[in-house]
Amino acid sequence: MKIRDKFLSGVLLLLIGILIGIIITLIRQGSFSFDLAEVRYTDVNRSEMPMWSNEDLEKIDDRFVFRSIAKNVTPTVVYIETIVPTRSQDLRGNGDEDEESMWRRFMPPRANTVGSGVLITSDGYILTNNHVVEHAVRDGISVTLQDKRTYDARIVGRDPSTDLAVLKIDGKDFPQLTIGNSSQIEVGEWVLAIGNPLRLQSTVTAGIVSALGRDVQIIDDILRIESFIQTDAAINRGNSGGALVNTSGELIGINTAIATQSGNYQGYGFAVPSNLAMKVAEDLIEFGEVRRGMLGISIQSVDDELARRAGLERIRGVIVSNVTEDGAASKGGVNPSDIILKVNEEEVNESNQLQEKVAMFRPGAKINLTIWRDGETLVKEVELQELVRPEPELLSFGEQQQLEPDDDFDEIPENRDGSGIEYQKFDDLGFSVQGLASPEDPIVFDLYIHRIDNESPAQMRGLKQGYRILEVNGKKVTTLSELQKIVDKSQNTGDALNLKIETESGSIGYYKLN
Repeated sequence: MKIRDKFLSGVLLLLIGILIGIIITLIRQGSFSFDLAEVRYTDVNRSEMPMWSNEDLEKIDDRFVFRSIAKNVTPTVVYIETIVPTRSQDLRGNGDEDEESMWRRFMPPRANTVGSGVLITSDGYILTNNHVVEHAVRDGISVTLQDKRTYDARIVGRDPSTDLAVLKIDGKDFPQLTIGNSSQIEVGEWVLAIGNPLRLQSTVTAGIVSALGRDVQIIDDILRIESFIQTDAAINRGNSGGALVNTSGELIGINTAIATQSGNYQGYGFAVPSNLAMKVAEDLIEFGEVRRGMLGISIQSVDDELARRAGLERIRGVIVSNVTEDGAASKGGVNPSDIILKVNEEEVNESNQLQEKVAMFRPGAKINLTIWRDGETLVKEVELQELVRPEPELLSFGEQQQLEPDDDFDEIPENRDGSGIEYQKFDDLGFSVQGLASPEDPIVFDLYIHRIDNESPAQMRGLKQGYRILEVNGKKVTTLSELQKIVDKSQNTGDALNLKIETESGSIGYYKLN
């Protein structure tokens, strides 16, 4: 072979090697898509009967109970390590493009993050948090069991609205955790949190259930469902996706978040209830996605003033502020201003509680809503419709709600006789009001929402331009000066503003602004 041919062959082999390296890199980063896992339905262990009765627990030393739980549950909680891409600039902070090497462009820097997960089936399905795995590169998730066996894991499905995900590892006869009924837990019960905080594998901490149904606004998703179990069992970074178990060693929650100003444990942690978590997990395993029913209503919790106006003997329920036309609730006979007291005989007293109860059902399921209307208790059967995730452009409050000052507001009715128009800006609330004088009485005004500020309390609560203000804190307002006095009084006392409004379609809604 000539020297020239040898040289060309060497160059060709080098190029082929580089090309193969690039292809491998792209595959590992997820630039090519493949099915992540063969999704199939498997059984999970469930238990309605506690391992120990209350009488048994009174006779047993707490230390024995905790030791027994730790011994039985710890093997079912896994250590998850995830490879995630970082910024393609130099890890020391040098971002000059000219100094980046060819290999850095082809193989950008990566970092390892850790979390926890729970084995829920003997054939390797693992329940964890979405935020533990959502940024993983291709083939970038590994799972280590307590006995130090390590497996590559694949994502079966993710649900950002509950911050949950399901992974799959290959194998059989894995230890699996028994699933408890989170609806039966009570504040004050002993619980154990098991996970891998700060990379300390198989760590067990103990505490009590300190609150239920917490909505802490931690999930960054427009369809988020937050009804967390709050506990003072120590939870730190790395505990995410781990198990919260009761004194029977049953899973009652997936540890998800902490309340902290320092980034580490400061007294309170939050877990997704096991009933909701398992519904999500079973959907992801069976369908590869979550199938969730929808009522088609806007809601808010009932406070003291709303309870008095509705004639309730005590503060309870969730008020319906708006009903979607042709939605499930509308077809089932639910009206605006109805107060939902129960879902299938289970009481709901907060908006997030109602969301959690409905999220337990799939589209097509029929549920019974006990409602309070005009002093009477009624029961309405509603067939849930499929929850459709809004298109990305609809997720944010866009130009349709935030018009420029020179734009015309065609959706606001024109004053029929051309009489006076007044405007008032309420900066703290984030909206301005347009008053249109009545033709019959020029002193009386119809008040309309005129402009909504971005990221304001008004926008976050769902108020829109063109809505007519009927009442504020139970009082009819007919002038901007009356409205200003009520707003000033509310701000001075720190009380919320309750607006009764009429939408463009003529329906009545209630909105609470803090």
